[in-house]
Amino acid sequence: MELIRGLHNIKPKHRGCVLTIGNFDGVHLGHQAVLARVREQAASYGVASAVMIFEPQPLELFAPEKAPARLCRWQDKFRLLSENGIDRVLLTQFNPRFANLTAEQFIEDVLVAKLGVKLLVVGDDFRFGKGRTGDFKLLQRAGEHFGFTVIDTASYRTEEIRVSSTAIRSALATADFAAAERMLGRPFTFSGRVRHGAKRGRTIGFPTANIALQRLHSPLHGVYMVNVEAAGKLYGGVANIGRKPTVAGDKELLEVHIFDFAATPELPDLYGQTLHVTPLVWLRDEKKFADFAELQAQIKEDAATARALFTAMHDAALHETCHETIHETFHESLDDMSDNK
Repeated sequence: MELIRGLHNIKPKHRGCVLTIGNFDGVHLGHQAVLARVREQAASYGVASAVMIFEPQPLELFAPEKAPARLCRWQDKFRLLSENGIDRVLLTQFNPRFANLTAEQFIEDVLVAKLGVKLLVVGDDFRFGKGRTGDFKLLQRAGEHFGFTVIDTASYRTEEIRVSSTAIRSALATADFAAAERMLGRPFTFSGRVRHGAKRGRTIGFPTANIALQRLHSPLHGVYMVNVEAAGKLYGGVANIGRKPTVAGDKELLEVHIFDFAATPELPDLYGQTLHVTPLVWLRDEKKFADFAELQAQIKEDAATARALFTAMHDAALHETCHETIHETFHESLDDMSDNK
Protein backbone atom coordinates (compact mmCIF):
# COMPACT_ATOMS: atom_id res chain seq x y z
CA MET A 1 0.00 0.00 0.00
CA GLU A 2 1.27 3.46 -0.91
CA LEU A 3 1.27 6.29 1.62
CA ILE A 4 0.92 9.83 0.26
CA ARG A 5 1.89 12.31 2.95
CA GLY A 6 0.07 15.54 2.23
CA LEU A 7 -1.79 17.05 -0.70
CA HIS A 8 1.47 18.53 -2.03
CA ASN A 9 2.80 15.01 -2.64
CA ILE A 10 -0.03 14.00 -4.97
CA LYS A 11 1.58 13.32 -8.37
CA PRO A 12 0.07 13.07 -11.87
CA LYS A 13 0.40 9.27 -11.57
CA HIS A 14 -2.10 9.37 -8.68
CA ARG A 15 -4.93 10.73 -10.82
CA GLY A 16 -7.82 8.35 -11.20
CA CYS A 17 -9.16 6.57 -8.12
CA VAL A 18 -12.18 5.44 -6.18
CA LEU A 19 -11.97 7.39 -2.93
CA THR A 20 -13.49 7.31 0.52
CA ILE A 21 -12.91 10.00 3.17
CA GLY A 22 -13.14 9.73 6.95
CA ASN A 23 -11.43 9.23 10.29
CA PHE A 24 -11.64 5.42 10.12
CA ASP A 25 -10.86 5.29 13.84
CA GLY A 26 -10.54 1.64 14.83
CA VAL A 27 -11.13 0.36 11.27
CA HIS A 28 -14.10 -1.59 12.64
CA LEU A 29 -16.47 -3.92 10.77
CA GLY A 30 -18.49 -0.98 9.47
CA HIS A 31 -15.34 0.59 8.06
CA GLN A 32 -14.29 -2.75 6.63
CA ALA A 33 -17.61 -3.05 4.78
CA VAL A 34 -17.01 0.41 3.25
CA LEU A 35 -13.44 -0.49 2.30
CA ALA A 36 -14.65 -3.69 0.61
CA ARG A 37 -17.09 -1.62 -1.42
CA VAL A 38 -14.32 0.81 -2.39
CA ARG A 39 -12.10 -2.07 -3.53
CA GLU A 40 -14.90 -3.59 -5.61
CA GLN A 41 -15.73 -0.27 -7.28
CA ALA A 42 -12.04 0.48 -7.93
CA ALA A 43 -11.67 -2.88 -9.64
CA SER A 44 -14.71 -2.23 -11.82
CA TYR A 45 -13.33 1.18 -12.87
CA GLY A 46 -9.82 -0.18 -13.32
CA VAL A 47 -8.29 2.42 -10.99
CA ALA A 48 -6.68 2.50 -7.53
CA SER A 49 -8.65 2.28 -4.29
CA ALA A 50 -7.84 5.20 -2.00
CA VAL A 51 -8.63 6.44 1.50
CA MET A 52 -8.21 10.03 2.69
CA ILE A 53 -7.68 10.45 6.43
CA PHE A 54 -6.72 13.45 8.53
CA GLU A 55 -4.08 14.13 11.17
CA PRO A 56 -5.01 15.49 13.57
CA GLN A 57 -8.67 14.54 13.35
CA PRO A 58 -10.76 17.69 12.78
CA LEU A 59 -12.26 17.95 16.28
CA GLU A 60 -8.79 17.56 17.79
CA LEU A 61 -7.88 20.83 16.08
CA PHE A 62 -11.06 22.81 16.70
CA ALA A 63 -12.06 21.56 20.17
CA PRO A 64 -9.43 19.21 21.62
CA GLU A 65 -11.21 19.01 24.98
CA LYS A 66 -14.29 17.61 23.19
CA ALA A 67 -12.43 15.31 20.81
CA PRO A 68 -13.36 11.64 21.21
CA ALA A 69 -10.88 9.12 22.56
CA ARG A 70 -8.91 7.45 19.80
CA LEU A 71 -9.41 3.72 19.35
CA CYS A 72 -6.08 3.29 17.60
CA ARG A 73 -2.88 5.09 16.77
CA TRP A 74 -2.12 6.35 13.30
CA GLN A 75 0.38 3.49 12.82
CA ASP A 76 -2.27 0.89 13.66
CA LYS A 77 -4.79 2.54 11.37
CA PHE A 78 -2.31 2.47 8.48
CA ARG A 79 -1.61 -1.24 9.08
CA LEU A 80 -5.31 -2.11 9.24
CA LEU A 81 -6.10 -0.19 6.05
CA SER A 82 -3.28 -2.07 4.33
CA GLU A 83 -4.65 -5.40 5.60
CA ASN A 84 -7.99 -4.45 4.03
CA GLY A 85 -6.43 -4.26 0.59
CA ILE A 86 -6.46 -0.51 -0.01
CA ASP A 87 -4.00 0.69 -2.65
CA ARG A 88 -3.32 4.23 -1.38
CA VAL A 89 -3.73 6.21 1.81
CA LEU A 90 -3.68 10.00 1.51
CA LEU A 91 -2.63 11.36 4.90
CA THR A 92 -3.80 14.97 4.95
CA GLN A 93 -2.57 17.39 7.59
CA PHE A 94 -5.65 19.01 9.07
CA ASN A 95 -4.45 22.50 9.89
CA PRO A 96 -6.02 26.00 9.73
CA ARG A 97 -4.95 26.40 6.11
CA PHE A 98 -6.70 23.20 5.03
CA ALA A 99 -9.72 23.97 7.22
CA ASN A 100 -10.12 27.30 5.40
CA LEU A 101 -10.56 25.69 2.00
CA THR A 102 -14.09 26.31 0.80
CA ALA A 103 -16.19 23.28 -0.12
CA GLU A 104 -15.96 24.28 -3.77
CA GLN A 105 -12.16 24.62 -3.60
CA PHE A 106 -11.85 21.18 -2.02
CA ILE A 107 -13.96 19.63 -4.75
CA GLU A 108 -12.29 21.37 -7.69
CA ASP A 109 -8.67 21.52 -6.49
CA VAL A 110 -8.39 18.23 -4.60
CA LEU A 111 -11.04 15.78 -5.77
CA VAL A 112 -11.07 16.79 -9.45
CA ALA A 113 -7.73 18.43 -10.34
CA LYS A 114 -5.34 16.46 -8.12
CA LEU A 115 -7.03 13.08 -7.60
CA GLY A 116 -9.26 12.73 -10.65
CA VAL A 117 -11.84 10.89 -8.56
CA LYS A 118 -14.04 8.51 -10.56
CA LEU A 119 -16.28 7.56 -7.65
CA LEU A 120 -16.54 8.94 -4.11
CA VAL A 121 -17.89 6.89 -1.19
CA VAL A 122 -18.91 8.97 1.85
CA GLY A 123 -21.63 9.02 4.48
CA ASP A 124 -24.78 11.02 3.74
CA ASP A 125 -23.96 13.10 6.85
CA PHE A 126 -20.48 14.01 5.58
CA ARG A 127 -19.71 17.73 5.99
CA PHE A 128 -16.62 19.49 4.68
CA GLY A 129 -15.13 22.82 3.68
CA LYS A 130 -14.83 26.12 5.53
CA GLY A 131 -17.73 26.46 7.94
CA ARG A 132 -18.78 22.87 7.10
CA THR A 133 -20.83 24.24 4.21
CA GLY A 134 -20.22 21.25 1.96
CA ASP A 135 -22.56 18.26 2.20
CA PHE A 136 -23.62 15.12 0.38
CA LYS A 137 -26.01 16.95 -1.96
CA LEU A 138 -23.31 19.42 -2.99
CA LEU A 139 -21.00 16.51 -3.81
CA GLN A 140 -23.71 14.89 -5.93
CA ARG A 141 -24.27 18.10 -7.89
CA ALA A 142 -20.52 18.54 -8.34
CA GLY A 143 -20.24 14.93 -9.49
CA GLU A 144 -22.85 15.53 -12.19
CA HIS A 145 -20.94 18.61 -13.34
CA PHE A 146 -17.38 17.21 -13.19
CA GLY A 147 -18.13 13.63 -14.14
CA PHE A 148 -17.69 11.59 -10.98
CA THR A 149 -20.20 9.48 -9.05
CA VAL A 150 -21.06 9.84 -5.36
CA ILE A 151 -22.52 6.97 -3.33
CA ASP A 152 -23.45 6.65 0.34
CA THR A 153 -21.84 4.39 2.90
CA ALA A 154 -24.62 2.18 4.22
CA SER A 155 -24.64 1.62 7.99
CA TYR A 156 -23.22 -1.74 8.99
CA ARG A 157 -25.16 -3.55 11.70
CA THR A 158 -24.37 -6.55 13.88
CA GLU A 159 -27.10 -8.00 16.10
CA GLU A 160 -29.27 -5.00 15.12
CA ILE A 161 -26.71 -2.58 16.59
CA ARG A 162 -25.15 0.04 14.34
CA VAL A 163 -21.41 -0.48 14.29
CA SER A 164 -19.62 2.79 14.91
CA SER A 165 -16.54 4.13 16.64
CA THR A 166 -18.87 5.84 19.14
CA ALA A 167 -20.59 2.56 19.99
CA ILE A 168 -17.21 0.88 20.49
CA ARG A 169 -16.07 3.67 22.82
CA SER A 170 -19.29 3.22 24.81
CA ALA A 171 -18.64 -0.52 25.11
CA LEU A 172 -15.07 0.11 26.26
CA ALA A 173 -16.25 2.69 28.81
CA THR A 174 -18.26 -0.06 30.53
CA ALA A 175 -15.47 -2.65 30.06
CA ASP A 176 -17.70 -4.66 27.72
CA PHE A 177 -14.74 -5.98 25.76
CA ALA A 178 -16.80 -8.76 24.15
CA ALA A 179 -19.15 -6.19 22.57
CA ALA A 180 -16.18 -4.09 21.41
CA GLU A 181 -14.61 -7.18 19.84
CA ARG A 182 -17.82 -8.05 17.97
CA MET A 183 -17.87 -4.56 16.42
CA LEU A 184 -14.13 -4.34 15.74
CA GLY A 185 -13.85 -7.86 14.37
CA ARG A 186 -10.87 -8.40 16.69
CA PRO A 187 -10.01 -7.83 20.38
CA PHE A 188 -9.41 -4.21 21.36
CA THR A 189 -5.65 -3.84 21.86
CA PHE A 190 -3.13 -1.15 22.75
CA SER A 191 0.15 -1.35 20.83
CA GLY A 192 3.35 0.57 21.35
CA ARG A 193 7.05 0.52 22.08
CA VAL A 194 8.33 0.19 25.61
CA ARG A 195 10.15 3.31 26.70
CA HIS A 196 12.34 4.14 29.68
CA GLY A 197 10.52 5.56 32.68
CA ALA A 198 11.39 6.60 36.21
CA LYS A 199 11.78 2.90 37.13
CA ARG A 200 9.86 3.36 40.39
CA GLY A 201 7.99 0.10 39.91
CA ARG A 202 11.05 -2.07 40.35
CA THR A 203 11.79 -0.37 43.69
CA ILE A 204 8.50 -1.71 45.09
CA GLY A 205 8.76 -5.16 43.52
CA PHE A 206 6.51 -4.55 40.51
CA PRO A 207 8.55 -3.49 37.46
CA THR A 208 6.41 -2.14 34.65
CA ALA A 209 6.78 -1.72 30.92
CA ASN A 210 5.82 1.86 30.04
CA ILE A 211 4.11 2.69 26.75
CA ALA A 212 3.19 6.20 25.60
CA LEU A 213 -0.36 6.10 24.27
CA GLN A 214 0.25 8.67 21.49
CA ARG A 215 -3.34 9.86 21.50
CA LEU A 216 -5.08 12.92 22.88
CA HIS A 217 -7.49 10.87 24.99
CA SER A 218 -7.46 7.18 25.89
CA PRO A 219 -10.72 5.20 25.59
CA LEU A 220 -9.83 3.36 28.82
CA HIS A 221 -8.75 4.51 32.28
CA GLY A 222 -8.04 2.47 35.37
CA VAL A 223 -6.50 -0.87 36.23
CA TYR A 224 -7.10 -3.96 34.11
CA MET A 225 -6.22 -7.62 33.89
CA VAL A 226 -4.52 -7.95 30.49
CA ASN A 227 -2.89 -10.27 28.01
CA VAL A 228 0.46 -9.08 26.72
CA GLU A 229 2.14 -10.22 23.52
CA ALA A 230 5.87 -9.55 23.78
CA ALA A 231 8.50 -10.79 21.33
CA GLY A 232 6.10 -13.42 19.99
CA LYS A 233 5.14 -14.80 23.41
CA LEU A 234 1.90 -14.35 25.34
CA TYR A 235 1.88 -13.37 29.00
CA GLY A 236 -0.68 -12.42 31.58
CA GLY A 237 -0.39 -9.18 33.46
CA VAL A 238 -1.99 -6.22 35.14
CA ALA A 239 -2.00 -2.73 33.61
CA ASN A 240 -2.69 0.81 34.72
CA ILE A 241 -3.93 3.32 32.16
CA GLY A 242 -3.91 6.92 33.31
CA ARG A 243 -1.83 9.80 34.57
CA LYS A 244 -0.20 8.26 37.68
CA PRO A 245 -1.76 10.69 40.19
CA THR A 246 0.37 9.36 43.06
CA VAL A 247 3.47 10.85 41.40
CA ALA A 248 1.62 13.82 39.85
CA GLY A 249 1.86 12.53 36.26
CA ASP A 250 0.61 14.85 33.53
CA LYS A 251 0.38 12.56 30.47
CA GLU A 252 -1.72 9.48 29.90
CA LEU A 253 0.46 6.39 30.00
CA LEU A 254 0.02 2.64 29.82
CA GLU A 255 2.02 0.80 32.47
CA VAL A 256 1.91 -2.98 32.44
CA HIS A 257 3.35 -5.42 34.98
CA ILE A 258 3.94 -8.68 33.12
CA PHE A 259 3.62 -11.92 35.04
CA ASP A 260 6.49 -14.41 34.88
CA PHE A 261 8.53 -12.58 32.26
CA ALA A 262 12.00 -14.13 32.17
CA ALA A 263 14.90 -12.29 30.57
CA THR A 264 17.03 -14.23 28.08
CA PRO A 265 20.34 -13.42 26.37
CA GLU A 266 18.33 -12.72 23.20
CA LEU A 267 15.83 -10.56 25.11
CA PRO A 268 17.46 -9.18 28.27
CA ASP A 269 14.71 -6.58 28.70
CA LEU A 270 11.70 -5.14 26.91
CA TYR A 271 13.00 -1.64 26.15
CA GLY A 272 12.34 -0.80 22.53
CA GLN A 273 10.11 -3.85 22.04
CA THR A 274 6.60 -3.42 20.63
CA LEU A 275 3.98 -4.81 23.00
CA HIS A 276 0.37 -5.62 22.22
CA VAL A 277 -1.72 -5.25 25.37
CA THR A 278 -5.28 -6.61 25.35
CA PRO A 279 -7.52 -5.62 28.29
CA LEU A 280 -9.61 -8.53 29.56
CA VAL A 281 -11.23 -7.46 32.85
CA TRP A 282 -11.63 -4.08 34.59
CA LEU A 283 -10.31 -4.28 38.15
CA ARG A 284 -10.65 -0.76 39.58
CA ASP A 285 -10.41 2.96 38.90
CA GLU A 286 -7.08 4.74 39.03
CA LYS A 287 -6.58 6.54 42.34
CA LYS A 288 -4.05 8.63 44.20
CA PHE A 289 -2.34 6.90 47.13
CA ALA A 290 -0.90 8.52 50.23
CA ASP A 291 2.53 6.95 49.74
CA PHE A 292 4.42 4.21 47.90
CA ALA A 293 3.74 1.66 50.63
CA GLU A 294 -0.01 2.05 50.08
CA LEU A 295 0.52 1.89 46.31
CA GLN A 296 2.65 -1.25 46.66
CA ALA A 297 -0.04 -2.96 48.76
CA GLN A 298 -2.72 -2.12 46.18
CA ILE A 299 -0.62 -3.34 43.24
CA LYS A 300 0.04 -6.57 45.12
CA GLU A 301 -3.71 -7.00 45.59
CA ASP A 302 -4.40 -6.17 41.92
CA ALA A 303 -1.81 -8.72 40.77
CA ALA A 304 -3.25 -11.41 43.06
CA THR A 305 -6.76 -10.72 41.76
CA ALA A 306 -5.61 -10.91 38.15
CA ARG A 307 -3.69 -14.14 38.73
CA ALA A 308 -6.74 -15.70 40.39
CA LEU A 309 -8.90 -14.69 37.43
CA PHE A 310 -6.40 -16.17 34.97
CA THR A 311 -6.44 -19.44 36.92
CA ALA A 312 -10.25 -19.49 36.95
CA MET A 313 -10.38 -18.78 33.19
CA HIS A 314 -7.83 -21.51 32.49
CA ASP A 315 -9.74 -24.03 34.61
CA ALA A 316 -13.01 -23.09 32.91
CA ALA A 317 -11.45 -23.45 29.46
CA LEU A 318 -9.93 -26.79 30.44
CA HIS A 319 -13.30 -27.96 31.78
CA GLU A 320 -15.02 -26.91 28.57
CA THR A 321 -12.40 -28.73 26.47
CA CYS A 322 -12.77 -31.88 28.54
CA HIS A 323 -16.56 -31.65 28.31
CA GLU A 324 -16.40 -31.34 24.51
CA THR A 325 -13.97 -34.27 24.28
CA ILE A 326 -16.19 -36.48 26.44
CA HIS A 327 -19.23 -35.42 24.41
CA GLU A 328 -17.48 -36.25 21.10
CA THR A 329 -16.15 -39.57 22.42
CA PHE A 330 -19.61 -40.55 23.68
CA HIS A 331 -21.22 -39.92 20.30
CA GLU A 332 -18.38 -41.70 18.47
CA SER A 333 -19.00 -44.71 20.71
CA LEU A 334 -22.72 -44.61 19.88
CA ASP A 335 -21.85 -44.49 16.18
CA ASP A 336 -19.50 -47.49 16.57
CA MET A 337 -22.20 -49.44 18.40
CA SER A 338 -24.67 -48.64 15.63
CA ASP A 339 -22.21 -49.74 12.93
CA ASN A 340 -21.56 -53.06 14.72
CA LYS A 341 -25.21 -54.01 14.96
